[in-house]
Amino acid sequence: METLQVNTTVWNLMVCFCLLITSVIIVGSSSQQTGKEVDPNANSVNQFSHETSMPRFAESIPNVTVSIGRDALLGCVVDNLRGFKVAWVRVDTQTILSIHHNVITQNPRVTLSYNDHRSWYLHIRDVHEEDRGWYMCQVNTDPMRSRQGYLQVVVPPSIIDRETSSDMMVREASNATLICKATGYPEPYVMWRREDGHDINYNGDTVNFIDGEVLHITRVSRLHMGAYLCIASNGVPPSISKRVTLNVQFPPMLTISNQLVGGYIGQDIKLECHTEAFPTSINFWTTEKGDMIVSGEKYEAISTNSGYNDYMILKIRKLSPEDFGSYKCVAKNSLGETDGFIKLDQIAVPSRPMVITEEPDYERKDFDDDSNGDPSETVFNSLPTDNSSLNSDAVRWSHDGVFGWIASAGCCWMALALVFDR
Repeated sequence: METLQVNTTVWNLMVCFCLLITSVIIVGSSSQQTGKEVDPNANSVNQFSHETSMPRFAESIPNVTVSIGRDALLGCVVDNLRGFKVAWVRVDTQTILSIHHNVITQNPRVTLSYNDHRSWYLHIRDVHEEDRGWYMCQVNTDPMRSRQGYLQVVVPPSIIDRETSSDMMVREASNATLICKATGYPEPYVMWRREDGHDINYNGDTVNFIDGEVLHITRVSRLHMGAYLCIASNGVPPSISKRVTLNVQFPPMLTISNQLVGGYIGQDIKLECHTEAFPTSINFWTTEKGDMIVSGEKYEAISTNSGYNDYMILKIRKLSPEDFGSYKCVAKNSLGETDGFIKLDQIAVPSRPMVITEEPDYERKDFDDDSNGDPSETVFNSLPTDNSSLNSDAVRWSHDGVFGWIASAGCCWMALALVFDR
């Protein structure tokens, strides 16, 4: 038993000794085979030398923004390219566009140019919206080296006609909704304003423009009638607009400023009515007996239109006794009819008042050059000019007439003085 225990102990010592010798041999061999690990400074020098000999990008690829339909240019600059090759790749689709001097893609709008084996340019003609995205310039090193640039394709705004309101007609006091849809990139901003530049009475507020695609007006009035512009813009010129006309229907309304008008025999006179209506009304005048008045030698009916406003004028020439009485102005459209009366009364022919001018000073020579030395004449239009021009009745007094009156007055004063002296 003692002999067996001694043998086991000796055996274990021998095994440990062998393992120790084997480890020393393995470590020594490894140290000889991996000299780089032994000398860390030598490893850094070798890595730096390897890095400087590899291709490197001289600059980043700038992002490019172009309008749809224009041409785009992406540039990649590589130093120390040597025997390596440059490729262009569309990132999102992983499509290879070009490798070294060759265009790979089947897209005829894509071409390649290069300069001094250093600058590599990707050309895209007539840019489409689907060209928007990331593009990568690769160098086939190990590991691969690359840079990316973004192509932004902007689209000017356009109005979608099929989704935008056309000219609209509504009844007064109802509601109206105008809609304008626009597309573009970036998404367009849409606003509404009146074409004439006037403010909009928008649901109780007075505003110059309305933001958004929808213009909703409650209880439309005739004041809302007019042309509105839908304007879309997104910072990409040009902005675009569409004109939408809002027509408001309402029956005729009539206003008479003077319901009683005076005139004298032989005078030319005019009667006036103001109407509002849409659709535009049919306007006419009738006599007191109901006969329609037709323009001719005696009468002239004039109608002037401005939007939904009409100004009716009836001219009567050289009044005679039978012309005095009532006249009716009438306005009709598809929604209704209205009328109003004007009474024409006879008045006396106005007398001509006497007008006295200042006494001339013959010692002052302040006459006009064209008067040939004669005193200038003063004109006074002092007669009523209501409904007619009475310039023909203006009283003109010459300086000679004034002196005759002054001389007569002087004689009267002298006669009175003699009487009192006695």
